[in-house]
Amino acid sequence: MSSRTVIRNGLVITASDEIHADVLIEDGRVVALAATGTPAAESWTAEKTIDATGKYVIPGGVDAHTHMELPFGGTFASDTFETGTRAAAWGGTTTIVDFAVQSVGRSLREGLDAWNAKADGNCAIDYAFHMIVSDVNQETLKEMDLLVQEGVTSFKQFMAYPGVFYSDDGQILRAMQRSAENGGLIMMHAENGIAIDVLVEQALARGETDPRFHGEVRKALLEAEATHRAIKLAQVAGAPLYVVHVSAQEAVAEIARARDEGLNVFGETCPQYLFLSTDNLAEPDFEGSKYVCSTPLRPKEHQAALWRGLRTNDLQVVSTDHCPFCFVGQKELGRGDFSKIPNGLPGVENRMDLLHQAVVDGHISRRCWIEIACATPARMFGLYPKKGTIAPGADADIVIYDPHAEQVMSVETHHMNVDYSAYEGKRVTGQVETVLSRGEPVITEREFTGRAGHGVYTPRSTCQYLL
Repeated sequence: MSSRTVIRNGLVITASDEIHADVLIEDGRVVALAATGTPAAESWTAEKTIDATGKYVIPGGVDAHTHMELPFGGTFASDTFETGTRAAAWGGTTTIVDFAVQSVGRSLREGLDAWNAKADGNCAIDYAFHMIVSDVNQETLKEMDLLVQEGVTSFKQFMAYPGVFYSDDGQILRAMQRSAENGGLIMMHAENGIAIDVLVEQALARGETDPRFHGEVRKALLEAEATHRAIKLAQVAGAPLYVVHVSAQEAVAEIARARDEGLNVFGETCPQYLFLSTDNLAEPDFEGSKYVCSTPLRPKEHQAALWRGLRTNDLQVVSTDHCPFCFVGQKELGRGDFSKIPNGLPGVENRMDLLHQAVVDGHISRRCWIEIACATPARMFGLYPKKGTIAPGADADIVIYDPHAEQVMSVETHHMNVDYSAYEGKRVTGQVETVLSRGEPVITEREFTGRAGHGVYTPRSTCQYLL
């Protein structure tokens, strides 16, 4: 049986347009848009009508950087695919791209199969995978080709975490050369992990054990140096490069310089770098551990460069790097030694609201909000126009957003499976009211009406954002 829904009287906002329009949905897809009140729109009939008067009608968010159930530092990220995707839906995100992990000595396929097993049947929204490449060898390189053909078209490497995920320059170059041939996109955690480990050892020897020293040893210059090196390696390989979680103004400058030279170099930042700072890392009584992530939070003066980068398209995407660890029992593993604090923050539920607050505050426009949170991540990772926009043929992943509602972010009201909020007490204007995933209501007027297993695995094409 065909099912039809019409959304009436809202302001439809995409990355390219704002129009007072009605939206017709049939069998999980958008089939038509028409200006509100026109004969075309008035002629539509549907089993269900959603009145969006006074509200925004926006594409569901695409969070291209999450870590559900990630093993790290002897523990696991506290959100499962079930709890994490439900929280994402509450925050207006309808697609996540998570990271499957290759273990050293194992194949890419084993890692991908393990993550598929974690997610299958548990997700409230649609999902896809990137592949973390921890062990570059001839077999791995061949597998990269196969994965691209199957719709896993991006591969993450680490210049940080020696002994865990780390790749040296030769391994990075080989993977980049392979991606230049197969159309894959290399995503880079750009920090000089070898140098950072020296600084960590020296800090601990001096008795500098508090969380704030996590930020001090992971220096902005070492993020910039690694970013520069990754860009040059990509240039040698003739491959595109996507730098994840850019936090330092010096790293933004490296990306901007490469883009000015016409290179396919892209940058992502995250809400924590736009809204939080080293002031949070320095909170007393070990509270600063809640804000330990890598790349680390920076002094507030870095924020202006990140906002400017988003406005000028030197940074293209805002993802969360959602990787939550509870304060009790997980972050506390690093009491007396900041290097043992699990790295990661919760944020998948907060991203769309924080970026709307950035619209209210004048940092970005409404269309830029949709561009960096929906359309560009979908294009960057081969999901557009199925995801990331509202247009005929697109999946009906749609959010009815109340731009006037006020809320206070808090652990008391969020839905992430973690015992603190990184934005506790922050007042924001704007709130998700209703969320459709492929036409099905997942959030209905601030009530969860979705289910585990509604979300389906979504293969991706190659990057659609290349110059």
